[in-house]
Amino acid sequence: MPTIEPHQARQVAESFGVDAGRYDRTRPSYPVPMVDRIVAASPGPDVLDVGAGTGIAARQFAAAGCTVLGVEPDARMAAFARRGGLEVEVSTFEAWDPRGRRFDAVIAGQAWHWVDPVAGAVAAAGVLRPGGRVALFWNAFQAQPEAAAAFAAVYRRVLPDSLAAAGFGAASPAADPYGALCEAAADGLRASGAFGESERWRFDWQRSYTRDEWLDQLPTFGGNTQLPPAALQQVLAGMGAAVDALGGSFTALYSTVVVTAAVRSGSPTAG
Repeated sequence: MPTIEPHQARQVAESFGVDAGRYDRTRPSYPVPMVDRIVAASPGPDVLDVGAGTGIAARQFAAAGCTVLGVEPDARMAAFARRGGLEVEVSTFEAWDPRGRRFDAVIAGQAWHWVDPVAGAVAAAGVLRPGGRVALFWNAFQAQPEAAAAFAAVYRRVLPDSLAAAGFGAASPAADPYGALCEAAADGLRASGAFGESERWRFDWQRSYTRDEWLDQLPTFGGNTQLPPAALQQVLAGMGAAVDALGGSFTALYSTVVVTAAVRSGSPTAG
């Protein structure tokens, strides 16, 4: 059976808007030093946010002084972002019409794996001004060993064949979190011929979750957004019991990983 790449799984990519308010409320934002570094490395303040979702990253870049336009394929997510004062156009990035507009940076937070990596890179280069930068980033979650083992046990019992069962049950934390997604992004930038050599940046941080905070976020995960209600309730009940057994809270380790590159001067696809 042929492998389905993430960007081909449109039903998953466009499932997060089923509860946009919960997604916005519970999903973590991005480290301020990352935002500042991307802004400093870009030639100006005009930012295009690909897969803008509810506007989590867009709001951070706006707070850093940028003017942000979002592109988001899920109309429900876009509507939520607009209610927060952001400008968002509904489209996949590959089909989006920039209408001659140009930007200093193209960003994508937790979203580039839903974009065809080569077509997306070509489209990004086509809207960047000279010296413009693409910055693609993900928050990679890792529970500490005791919590990871407890969470893996829940998924092995309820959804034994799920990616979550394998992920939480991994013997050790990934030394290169989201490495495969980063490599695919870098390969797409390289294949487009429009960007200089890509760089990888990493920002490590922590976040503590109470039982209620964790259960509030769990339904927003890609593996859970399409679960039948009964299965999701089993996951939530099991996870709640697991966090109770940990003392009612746990600490998550996050690594925000970034793939970034500047558009080549004179690139035929660059704006």
